[in-house]
Amino acid sequence: MILSKDFLWGGDISATQIEGAWDEDGKSPVETDYLIPGKKAIPRYAYYKKANGEIGKSLQFSGQAPKGSEFIVKENQIYPNHFASDFYHHYKEDIALLGEMGFKALNLTVSWARIMPHGIKGGLNKKGVDYYISVFKELKKYHIKPIVTLYKYDMPAFYITDFGGWSNRQLIQEYLAFCEICFNNFKDYVEYWVTFNEINILKMTLDGNENASQKDNQRTFEELHNQLVASSKAVQLAHKINPKNKVGCMVCGLFTYPRTCNPEDVLASQKYMQDNILIFSDVIVRGHYPTYFKRILNEYDVKLNISEDDKKDLQEGKADFLPFSYYFSNCVSGQHSQEALLTGVTSSEDNKNPYLKTTEWGWQIDSRGLKYALELLNDRYDGFPLLIIENGIGAIDQLEPGNIVHDQYRINYHRDHIKAFEEAVNEGVNLIGYTMWSCIDLVSAGTGELRKRYGFIYVDVDDEGKGTFKRYKKDSFFWYKEIIQNNGIKID
Repeated sequence: MILSKDFLWGGDISATQIEGAWDEDGKSPVETDYLIPGKKAIPRYAYYKKANGEIGKSLQFSGQAPKGSEFIVKENQIYPNHFASDFYHHYKEDIALLGEMGFKALNLTVSWARIMPHGIKGGLNKKGVDYYISVFKELKKYHIKPIVTLYKYDMPAFYITDFGGWSNRQLIQEYLAFCEICFNNFKDYVEYWVTFNEINILKMTLDGNENASQKDNQRTFEELHNQLVASSKAVQLAHKINPKNKVGCMVCGLFTYPRTCNPEDVLASQKYMQDNILIFSDVIVRGHYPTYFKRILNEYDVKLNISEDDKKDLQEGKADFLPFSYYFSNCVSGQHSQEALLTGVTSSEDNKNPYLKTTEWGWQIDSRGLKYALELLNDRYDGFPLLIIENGIGAIDQLEPGNIVHDQYRINYHRDHIKAFEEAVNEGVNLIGYTMWSCIDLVSAGTGELRKRYGFIYVDVDDEGKGTFKRYKKDSFFWYKEIIQNNGIKID
């Protein structure tokens, strides 16, 4: 079977990780703008000041800070998301390079904080809307379809400190107001939308917190439910504004294997995927919580108030396609390390797969796992359209004389993963596209490093923001260009 001529070959970028210009043209700060760099297996934190002057810190992705507090920028501290790769001022050059590669699609985020920097009360920021229209016009010039992610940890930071984040149901209406602006203002340019990026990250962050209390459990599940309801309402709104809109909600694809054939390990792996992946994709695709959700709530001692209106919205706001990320797989035993599962760093023997190689950051490379994931989801959802969003390898690239980057390791990684999904398509999987992470070097979300590079396009900037910000084509640039031209790899 040959991939469809409409197959969405492309890549991904994220506003907070690539744009820079964190306080320009009316944009308000987001939580990521306050995150200091981390390291391998060491998460990033944002500092805040309480009303009494006490300084505290919040974990990345948590979306939490005490009510009435204020996020702060510390002196003599580097904040890499402030400058990132400066796509904000280089977007025409960058999109031209993507057009040269022959991209069919680009998954990008529209920053909530650029569009509605001060919420509903503050109204629309025209400079933000005009900026993204300019970006979309450039994409259209090169026949690149935008796949717009509406939420990727980039809501205005005051929603966290003043509203209490996603635990406040009022945020649903704020989010929908932002979505409505996007659906109306960008409808001439955008057909594919993603409501939330890796919506299951909150659950994984909770499990990675050794000090989590029952109160933390309750809040996290309330936030997750509110996000799922918000997503379903956004799907309905998108369809109402433009029936041609196709809308998905993305899950983080941390797929697992049993550590051994011990039945306890098999059941532990099954349970992990139910608790952290499938519960979300079940709601997104099927429109209701699965039966095992009751078990999960009981285990976390959580009680949710799910109204009949919520149930109706979930059912009527089912997605049109299921996007998911895939970087690595993990092994699970009856006694697994949740931290290793979350970070991908296989320091624990419980999670390490002896059959796989690892990257410099400890992520195990498993192209066959992508085929496993695709066939699992395809079978579970009866051929529902799937989209691979985010798949890539972070590495330290060397810019050599002549501005050349030899990155055969990146070519090898993507070649093997493309072969894997082509096999899955040949066996009947309904895959509509592949957008790899990330086509242009940017800030790593997990560590805040720029030296951890993913792109086919090298950006001359280091972790401290030093460099020319010039763009250079890596060897992988030319390789991926040929892949797109040939519509895939010929499998022997």
